[in-house]
Order: sequence, then C-alpha cells, then structure tokens
Amino acid sequence: MARAFLSGFLATGVELCIIDRESLQKAVKLQELFKNPSEWLRGDGGNNRVVICCRVRLARNVTGFAFPGWARKTERERLLEHVLPVVASHSEMKDPAICDTMDHFSALEKQVLVEEHLVSRELAGRNTGSGLVVNRPRSVSIMINEEDHLRLQAFKAGLQLQAAWELADRLDSDLDEKLEFAFSSHLGYLTACPTNVGTGLRASAMLHLPGLVLSDQIGQIVKAANRIGLAVRGLYGEGTEALGNLFQLSNQMTLGESEEEILGRLDKVIRQIVEHEENARQKLVQERPRYIADQVSRAYAILTHAYTLSSKEALNLLSILRLGVDLGIFPENGRQLIDECFIQTQPAHLQVIYAQRLNAEERDALRADLLRNRLAGFPPPDTTKLQAGFSFEC
Repeated sequence: MARAFLSGFLATGVELCIIDRESLQKAVKLQELFKNPSEWLRGDGGNNRVVICCRVRLARNVTGFAFPGWARKTERERLLEHVLPVVASHSEMKDPAICDTMDHFSALEKQVLVEEHLVSRELAGRNTGSGLVVNRPRSVSIMINEEDHLRLQAFKAGLQLQAAWELADRLDSDLDEKLEFAFSSHLGYLTACPTNVGTGLRASAMLHLPGLVLSDQIGQIVKAANRIGLAVRGLYGEGTEALGNLFQLSNQMTLGESEEEILGRLDKVIRQIVEHEENARQKLVQERPRYIADQVSRAYAILTHAYTLSSKEALNLLSILRLGVDLGIFPENGRQLIDECFIQTQPAHLQVIYAQRLNAEERDALRADLLRNRLAGFPPPDTTKLQAGFSFEC
C-alpha cells in the first residue's frame, strides 16, 4: 500500500494534511469502530465532573530479547511474532477491536489512534516490528515494541485508579505465565528507561480544570505536584499543551515504592486537586458570576454559530461548555455529547468522519459544521442561578 508519512504527530492540535487516497479509504473503516465512544469516555463510575478518566500502564520486557531501542529490525520482528499471538489469545482480548502490526496502519489511522489515546505518539512513529492489540470496549490497549517490549494500558472512566490497576494487574499476571518478563530481585522489573525500573507502573488521570485556569491558580498546582514527584502534562502527554483545560497527572518514579503506595499517593493528590478545582469554581460563581455567565454564553454562541474553528479554539470553547454543565447552566445529559465532541473534532477524526482529504482551512470549516450540527439541540444557557450575584460595581 502506498503510504504518506509525517515528520511528526499531533502535539497541540497541529493539523494532519498529507494523506494518500488508498490510506484514506482504508481509514474510513475506523468510522465503524469509533462510532460509539470508548468505555472510558462514557462516564460510568468515578467523579467525572473533574476527573474524566484514569489509566494504569505497566512496562514489561521479555527475557532474552534486546530492548526495542537497541534491537535490530529482525529481532524486533522476532519479538513481535513471539508476543502478539500470546497477547491476542488472552480472554480480555477476545474479538479484539484492533490486532495488527504498526506497518499495516496508515499515517491517518495512527493519528486517529493517538487522538483516541490508545497509542502513544512514540508507537505511532514506529512501523515494522511493532504492534497493537485493543479490546472491544477499548478499555485495554497493549502496545508491542514501543520503548519497551510491552506497554499494558488499562483505562477507566472517572477516578477509578484501583479498578484500572486490578485490570492491568490481572493482564500482567496472566501474560507472565506465558512470557518470561525481565526481573531483578534487587531492582524489580527491568525497563528501557531508568525512571520505569521497579514496578514499571505509570498511573495517570485526565483532569478538567477550568476553575483553576480561569482563577490563575493552575501554576501553583503544577508546582506543588512537581515538588512531590508527580508530573503534570498536556492533553497528549509529555511535551504537549493543556488544550481544553485538560491536564494529565501521573507519577514520575516507579522504583522504591510498591504499586499500592504509588496508587494511594496519586489518588490522594487527585482528590486534593479536585477539591481545589471545586472550590475555585464556587469562588468564581460567588465573586465573578457575570464573568462566568459571559464566558459560558460566548462559548455557546460561537460553537453553535461559527463557520470556521481551529482545533485549539474548539477544544477551549468545549471546555467552557462542559464547565457550564457542571455549574447547572446546561442540563447534565449534555456532558457526554461534549466529551464526544472533544475527540471527534480532532484533525484525523474529522478526515475519517467526512471521508475526504482536508487541508487546514477545510478542517476548520468542517469542524465548525460538525459542532453546529451536533449542538443543534443543545439548549441555550440558563444563567438565572448566576444573575442574582451580578454586580455593576467597578
């Protein structure tokens, strides 16, 4: 198959535009797969007002094979042939949504997978010798030959770190019976990057923090998290921007702590941030109700009437619309629609939805069209609860 490759993948809403016709036709098949949102986006369980979803990822390597970064092409292919059938045969992966090697995905398909958070940008940049297996609910994604031989990822909606950990742990235990993982009695699990040595566990949560951003408190939160060994990143992980007021919070080190200690510490900090976010929202409503009403009303007006919208602008406006749901300005049943729009308005998703090659200007136009259509039945903002606090004092 003829393929079009990019020099880099989406980091901050950067548009993807080089697509050959055959790749586009093949990518259209993803429409059926992504017609319904992933299990982690449906908001079943957890506090999805602030915590949209959480993920537990385990890094594992198979004894007797060089790490992917050091391995020759033939050895990466040999590892893939050894591991892929074992992963695909697991009961969790019965009738998988995806089970393939990365060289069989077009650039557009890879970008869609990045936007769905099913693969890292690193795996999306790989081809021969790497693979991906995703279960039908898209709650489990296993990357093969990314930085490590295996990256086991389990997703859950809201703040359900323990449930995500139990799912990942079960997969890990089952695979360990068929694949001998590299392990040191002194260091723990051996990984390509030293920061993953030990448990190999990286736990994270996707947080929606418009209150802290609008009240200029987000910088303090990020610094406080960094001081206690946690990382705060943007929408697509390391090196990306916090578009739509969405932040990823995760542990940075995995050596010297047990899985329970890592998860417990992260859960505690997340709950503290949720409390700060809720307090920031309440303070904004009490002290600056006109500002909040204006922000929400402007977002609604633009999203329902605009004829061109960039990816970044759309995400930021959708964030304010979601805040409006949380504050009771819009009905609660609008939350999932907004969350779906977060994903569907991304560059690669748009090209799959409209099944055509799009340049940046065309994407901006069709993004606005999609949002107007999807939000056509969305009720106008009801700011009556805020108006009692309106003040004309300077």
